[in-house]
Amino acid sequence: MSGGWVPLFLEALAAERGAARNTLESYRRDLDHAEAWLTDQGKDLQRAQMADLEAYLVDCDARGLSRATRARRLSALKQLYRFAFEEGLREDNPAIRIAGPGRDKRLPKTLSLEEVDRLLEAAESHGRNETDRARDRCLMQLLYATGMRVSELVALPLSAARGDPRMLLIRGKGGKERMVPLSPPAREALATWVALRDAQEDAARMAGHSASGFLFPSRGKAGHLTRHAFYLRIKDLAVRAGVSPEKVTPHTLRHAFATHLLENGADLRAIQTLLGHADVATTEIYTHVLEERLRALVLEHHPLSKG
Repeated sequence: MSGGWVPLFLEALAAERGAARNTLESYRRDLDHAEAWLTDQGKDLQRAQMADLEAYLVDCDARGLSRATRARRLSALKQLYRFAFEEGLREDNPAIRIAGPGRDKRLPKTLSLEEVDRLLEAAESHGRNETDRARDRCLMQLLYATGMRVSELVALPLSAARGDPRMLLIRGKGGKERMVPLSPPAREALATWVALRDAQEDAARMAGHSASGFLFPSRGKAGHLTRHAFYLRIKDLAVRAGVSPEKVTPHTLRHAFATHLLENGADLRAIQTLLGHADVATTEIYTHVLEERLRALVLEHHPLSKG
């Protein structure tokens, strides 16, 4: 659908904030959903009033959508109407006083050190051939060593890996860049993969194929390994490692990176910088993970906890 103001709003997001394509598509889907619902009610997105938007959110709740989904959809509407008001497309903002449902305060799933070790071993020993094993080992080592978002990992440029780097430059949300240190195992895995990848590229050039600028190239439209392809691969590695596939996603390795750092005394601000969080409040969720673990430890081992 995406008529009226929505394309203008998305263009502004892309131009002013450097919003990624996935972010723009998420906004588009949420706004399309709201617009379709309003149209079914005989309403119009551009002329909707506060009561119309509240009725839409009530309907979302009645359909069983999670608080996180409802909060995200309200956020998209709030930003759309703020844009319309600031650009003079509308004289009022009907969403400004609508209170959000908040988010479910669920702690992020994480993995133990032993489980991470088993996953890293599986990446090193399972694969169709030497090239696949080297690529998977590099992917997993980089993910756990840096806590990168999966979108940042799969789109890494080859240039970032040149020269046996001790620090890796990562381009994150909104085009913001940050430097993260590499562990010795991650550096070794990266060097091995780059050497194999260069040999492949040389052979491809000899065959008349153009070179790729991505560290993890693919013949697909994106030009690099997709998030979905890596998601499927990490699930397979979980099975081979004897770790529950339900617990293992690229994001749980990011959580493990942060949680294990915190458990070993890392400063919360440092973890915020490494993860690329704009606000330390986002990083503070990991203190709750640690608190839960400590509470479970006391309940299990303290003599007075056994009734």
